[in-house]
Amino acid sequence: MKDIFYMKKAINLAKLGKFTTCPNPNVGCVIVKKSKIVGEGWHKKSGEEHAEIHALKIAKEKSKGATAYITLEPCCHYGKTPPCCEALFFAGISRVVIAMKDPNPKVNGIGIFWLKKKGIIVKEGILKNEAEYINQGFLKRMRTGIPWIQLKLAMSIDGRTSLQNGKSKWITSKKSRINVQYFRAKSDAILSTSKTIFYDNPSLNVRYHEFNSEKLKKYNINQKKQPIRVIIDSQNRLTPSNKFIHTKGNIILARLKYDNFIWPKNVKQILIPSYEKKIDLNYLFTKLGKLKINNLWIEAGPSLSGALLKKKLIDELIIYIAPRLFGQYSNSLCLLDNYSKISKTPKLFFSNIRKIDSDIRIILKPDDNLYN
Repeated sequence: MKDIFYMKKAINLAKLGKFTTCPNPNVGCVIVKKSKIVGEGWHKKSGEEHAEIHALKIAKEKSKGATAYITLEPCCHYGKTPPCCEALFFAGISRVVIAMKDPNPKVNGIGIFWLKKKGIIVKEGILKNEAEYINQGFLKRMRTGIPWIQLKLAMSIDGRTSLQNGKSKWITSKKSRINVQYFRAKSDAILSTSKTIFYDNPSLNVRYHEFNSEKLKKYNINQKKQPIRVIIDSQNRLTPSNKFIHTKGNIILARLKYDNFIWPKNVKQILIPSYEKKIDLNYLFTKLGKLKINNLWIEAGPSLSGALLKKKLIDELIIYIAPRLFGQYSNSLCLLDNYSKISKTPKLFFSNIRKIDSDIRIILKPDDNLYN
């Protein structure tokens, strides 16, 4: 029970880095001696000290003979910072409790082996599911090479995303739109299409001025940091004169072929092979994984949304439902096949349901037998 109690504290510490640690995982550490917390810390930013080092600096000489509770297996290799395994050993830590192994091939059990070899008692698997939940993006990228993919949609209560004339501002309430900003801020990249850019003229950035000031302070959020914006532009519709190109932040244009324009420094074109005359989404997401993008947030229209669902590429579907009726001639939520059997339609399950102002936000995930 004590191990669970202190690991919960370590997990809560790890969450404090959820806006700032990319491409690294969120990690928390609590050091306990004689049933008292003598040091605690969390990983705050890539390139800076890891959670274990912060906790050891607070514990100082009290680390000797103490137990360290860490949400992720400590690193054992030299990267931007020295190995945490060595720091724990030289500080005199006698027992280490780990929530889960690090799937990074540079670690992945090697850290645990190193600690045991040095005579340190190691216990692993405490609150493993909770530890995995706070690092879904990092873990998926390490295990599959592809980011954690969230698809966001907003719709009327009759399942429409815009009127027949294409107008969609605003379907949902202001509080729902602020809620979207938090998801954007936690993402490493935001993906959309050139069609959405032309129809809706979105900036696709994080509007930090809408954040709660206490949350900005609590999570030490850098308000200058913006996710990379990835735009699928298979027909090269965007040009350097487009207003979207001149908004702050880096932009990636995913294309089938280059153009001859001179682009601003913040814009990069990447070539993606075609699949059925369109961008190969599997290839694109693998490419984004290689760019160390853990969490990918997608805001797009019914065509891309339908393609993502059809190809089973999403990890979470996040829908904001407004109490409005748009009517039968308005545009639908996503374009899918014309199914002849209910048993063949995509299956999802409700992961979370929350009321936000006048709207309802639902989070769905594919079930284990998706697309039976």
